Order: sequence, then C-alpha cells, then structure tokens
Amino acid sequence: MADNKEESKAEEAPETTHHFAENGENDVNEENGDAEGQDEEVATEKKNVKTVSADAPWGERMWEVFSTFWPLGLVAFGGPQAHVAILRDHLVEQRGWLDEEQFTELFAIGQGLPGPTSTQLVVSTALSRAGPLGGLMAFFLWNLPGLIILTACGVLLAEFIPDPDNPPFWLAGLPPAAISLVFKAAYAFSKKLDSLGVCLSLASALIAILINNDDRIPPNVSQWVFPTTLAVGGLITFVDHKRPNPWSKYSSPSAGWDRESDATIKRIGIPLWVGFLILLSYFAILILVIILVDVYEVENDYLEIFEKMYRIGSVIFGGGQVVLPMLQDEVVPRWMNDETFLQGLGLAQSMPGPLFNFASYLGAVYKRIPGALVAYVGLFAPGVILIFAVVPFWATLRKYSAFKAILKGVNATAIGLVMAACVILWEAAVHTAADAMVFCFAGTLAAYFGIQAPIVVIAGGVLGAILHVDVIDLGQTPYCDA
Repeated sequence: MADNKEESKAEEAPETTHHFAENGENDVNEENGDAEGQDEEVATEKKNVKTVSADAPWGERMWEVFSTFWPLGLVAFGGPQAHVAILRDHLVEQRGWLDEEQFTELFAIGQGLPGPTSTQLVVSTALSRAGPLGGLMAFFLWNLPGLIILTACGVLLAEFIPDPDNPPFWLAGLPPAAISLVFKAAYAFSKKLDSLGVCLSLASALIAILINNDDRIPPNVSQWVFPTTLAVGGLITFVDHKRPNPWSKYSSPSAGWDRESDATIKRIGIPLWVGFLILLSYFAILILVIILVDVYEVENDYLEIFEKMYRIGSVIFGGGQVVLPMLQDEVVPRWMNDETFLQGLGLAQSMPGPLFNFASYLGAVYKRIPGALVAYVGLFAPGVILIFAVVPFWATLRKYSAFKAILKGVNATAIGLVMAACVILWEAAVHTAADAMVFCFAGTLAAYFGIQAPIVVIAGGVLGAILHVDVIDLGQTPYCDA
C-alpha cells in the first residue's frame, strides 16, 4: 500500500499519510482527475480536527482519546461494519492516528479473534495511541450509552418500546444512513487491492453472502468458516511472496514502524511477556468457570450468567449477529420467554454501539442491574482480553516481510467481509422508498462532500424522521420486499 507523507503537514498530523487523496480514494471526483483539489480538501478537513503528536506526553494523548471516543459512542449506529466505517473516517482520514495499512491490519486481527470486531478495533487503535489505559477508556466510552440504555430497558421494558418491530420515528432513518458509510468504506478499502487481493476479497465476500442467505447452512458455521477463510487468505499470500515471480507486490515495513523504530511498541506499553500472560489468563478464566459450573455444579446465579456469556464470547466470530442463536439457546426459557428476548433484540439493534451490549439487557431482565453488569463483562471480556494479548505481538511481528505478506492476504480477505456486509445490511436496513432516500442522501454527504460520520448519521436520522409515517408520511411504499 502507498505510504506517502506530506512533511508540510507534520505539525498538524505528524503520522498522517495522504495516500487517500494521492490515490483518489477519498473522493469520487477522482474520475475527473482532480487529484490536486483532493489534496487540498483532505488537508483542510484534517486541519479542522485538532490532533496531537504521536510522541506527545501521555496525558495529552489520553485526553485526545477521550475527546475522540466519547461522542462516537453516541452515534455508532448500524452494526460492526458501519462502526468500522465511522472509525476509519475519524482515526485515519480525520485525525491520522494510523495509515490505512495499519488500520486494516488491526481490523483483520479483530476479524480473526472471537469477540465484537468493532470494539476490538476501538481498543486496539486507542491502545496503539495511548497505551493500556487509553484502550480501556476507549472501550468504556464506546459502549457506555448502549450499556446504560439497554440496562434501563431490561428493568423497565414495558414503559420503553412496547413494539420492537415498529421503532419510534426518531430512529427510522439511522440504519440506512449508517450503512451508507459501509459502502463508502468498502469502496475505499477495495481501491487498494491488486489482482490477487481482489480475488481473495471476492472469494470471502461470496462465502459470507452464502452463509448468511442459505437456509440449509446453519448460521453458527461462521464461527469456524470466517477465521478459516482469513487464515487461507494469509497462507495464499505467504506462499505467493516466496515465489520468484509473485502475483502480488509486497512492500517493506512502512516508515515509523520499521526495524529501527520501536515508538509504537512503547506507546502500546505492553511487553511481549505480559501479552503472553494475558493470553494465558484468558484460557485460565475460561477453564475455571466451565469447571465450576459444569463439573462442580456450583449454584450461583451470577456465576451462571458470567459462565454462559464468557463461554459464548469465546467462540463468536464474524460479528454480533452470530451471537444471537447461541444467546437464545442459553437464556430462553430459563431467563425469559421468546417474546421478551426479541423485544430486547429489536431495541438493541436501534441503539448505538456494538450488538454485544444486548448482554446487559438480558442480564437486567434476569437479575436487574447486577445481572446486567455481570453479563456485560462476561460477553465482552474474551474479545477485549485477547486484543490486549495479541496487539503487542502484532506491533513486533509486522516488522518482518513474511508476516506482512500473511497480513496482506488476511487484509484482503477481511475487506471481502466488508463488501458482503453491503449486500447483507442493505437488505436488513432498506425496506421502503424513504429508507432508500435516506441511504442516498447520507451516502452523498459522506462520499462526495466528506462530511464526518456522526453528522452523516444524525442528518440521515433527521431525514428519516421527517419522512416517517407519523410525520409527513412520504416514501413509505415497500421498496425491496416482494
């Protein structure tokens, strides 16, 4: 991937690369050959966002993490792939914390680990910026709004949204606005792929679409199909880079992350041996809770909640939707009936943040606020622990050409999952002509005018609310339904 830097912008964003503008990826007007104008637009956009140097004092970087993530938790609608698009807009395009290669690598690592991918991406990007405390703070800021609302709704279900299939008008425009950002991200990611990358991306997209739309294939097969697909993609590029005449081009480590620089490792603040101990702790917790509940049959409601959630969170790959059938099997009918489960699901899908926040609703219905907190920690813990364990190894291993070759295949395969999400989420979010109008409106704001993701989501929500049947009632004819 291109890794050109503009030294004249060093004071504004010292590690920001401008390959988006230089390769025509940040503006659909590239087809008109207006590359110089794109450079100016990207530079202007970044100047409007205050950034600090990657080598600034830790307190300044922590404050930057706080100021970046607290508003994102309020507008992170649309599911994991929309979250990735929001994070890319803010951390790569707007603030320049990472270049796109680094961002995509962290995204691929999250795809290859169990747990909520978007949350792991939040943690890993903040971890690489401000160390472990920065990662933890970003995690809580990202999840806090959904956690609070879903916990309250688990306790006060009847008074909140009685019909989850018919959400209030002020939520109607958020899903189509959010998926417009997925399309933008898929386009931007795909522009960096070479021929081999396109083939790997296409293969993973076809597999993901098939798994999600063929009733003969059990949904839980994604738990092993997705990580296997990523591993195969990495194996293919590893073998290819060993060939005398490889099909793809393989770059050396990018500037600032090469063998002579350990600045990123220092910012992460987790030595390799600590990462290894964190990994051991993950397995120790998993084995311990399973033994206590299933072998010794310890009777404790909160231990039961934690064991179920931690076990499920340890085997979930491929996004939040995959967790639903496993959760339903575990909590219905012991904790609640199907109707209560589905009511909470409808609410969770309307809230900002990851779908894993649904755990707080389930725990609240069963054991009120303490149950919500235990369920929340249990479901999120495996993915968060693993990302803290793996990122230190990533920062070291990415120095080596073989590892970078493997990551190139994993990256391309992960991008295919984003492309598949465009197909899957479109069907889930666009039901009426009004939804399609919101999608086009939000997509234009994001892709052509370069409006920041939170504003795009809010603007789309406003338009969707205005068009809703309870307001001016326009565009309510079914659009995609048969």
